[in-house]
Amino acid sequence: MPQNDHSPTPQAPRLTRLAPTPSGFLHAGNLLSFAATFALSLRLNANILLRIDDLDRDRLRPEYVADIFDTLEFMDIPWHQGPRSPDDFYTHWSQSLRTESYNSLLNSLREGSHVFACDCSRSQLLNGIYPGTCRHKNIPLDQPGVAWRLKTNPDARIAIRSLGPAIPPMSLPPSMYDFVVRKKNGDPAYQLASVADDLHFGITHAVRGNDLLPSSLGQLYLASLLPPNGFADTIFWHHPLLEGPSGHKLSKSAGDTSIRHMRAQGLSPADICTAIARMSDPHATPQSARELGDWFVQQQRVA
Repeated sequence: MPQNDHSPTPQAPRLTRLAPTPSGFLHAGNLLSFAATFALSLRLNANILLRIDDLDRDRLRPEYVADIFDTLEFMDIPWHQGPRSPDDFYTHWSQSLRTESYNSLLNSLREGSHVFACDCSRSQLLNGIYPGTCRHKNIPLDQPGVAWRLKTNPDARIAIRSLGPAIPPMSLPPSMYDFVVRKKNGDPAYQLASVADDLHFGITHAVRGNDLLPSSLGQLYLASLLPPNGFADTIFWHHPLLEGPSGHKLSKSAGDTSIRHMRAQGLSPADICTAIARMSDPHATPQSARELGDWFVQQQRVA
């Protein structure tokens, strides 16, 4: 497929995505979500886009980018659109190549008076919640070293389409009040870039962990303030998170649950799939990523 053809094919008009962030080595939780995306893509007749979110340049490492391709290939998880190798990614698919798209949305928000400038530091947040300190300070948006925050309405009700059980309209959680859309260095923030990319590529279905439900609500709110678009038609599945032995959600800092570590211990793809499933079901025996995804989708009674 030509690299500049990002639209879904006529044979498979639905498009879902794998959207890893190269800030660490992929772990068991990432793999379970990828396997579920794979399984659902087959059920939905959807293509899969590999979209690597590399805007966080401070945490980006070449070995983390390489690990994404190594893991997907080792576990036999396919994708239909997107980069085929690290070099292809850097040359044709990096988010740094879509700056014009992000700036276009930021300018639209500015023209609609939907953003305000903020010079607060992280230490001024209250338990991770922004208290609205700069909302009425009228700091110039072009002042160096300020972030742009979205003006949010805590009373707004946000409709979200769900592949699983219906989700009633919800309000933004406090963690998403006046969230950042442009960072202090001028780069687009994650929430803005994610909406822009999903619109750019034509994503119709998104599989995400339950921990990202607040992000999904924020992104739907953001999209509603942009020129007419189809983001509200996106169908989400927010799945339960896989927990490690300590009962905490897995993270990329948990080296012993990384796929890289498991491979170094001599585990085969079948071994890895079975080990992941048995973190929640001691009798599960999936032998491939597709079987792991099918097991998880059935366990959660989705689609």
